[in-house]
Amino acid sequence: MKTLKEARVGETVVVKRLHGEGAVKRRIMDMGITKGVEIYVRKVAPLGDPMELNLRGYELSVRKADAEMIEVE
Repeated sequence: MKTLKEARVGETVVVKRLHGEGAVKRRIMDMGITKGVEIYVRKVAPLGDPMELNLRGYELSVRKADAEMIEVE
């Protein structure tokens, strides 16, 4: 199982599954991260947190803790 946290800069991945429960999962889905969405990893901050992503035509910054709950391929 590969997570979004493990994706490299410049890589495009597809969301396979969301882990987590309740409000955390709902917040991730509200950001537009749902099953089947393509995510381009634009850059990662120098200390590794947060990650800057492009998806659905907009830019989004996600903490590594949240990225760990997103299973990708």
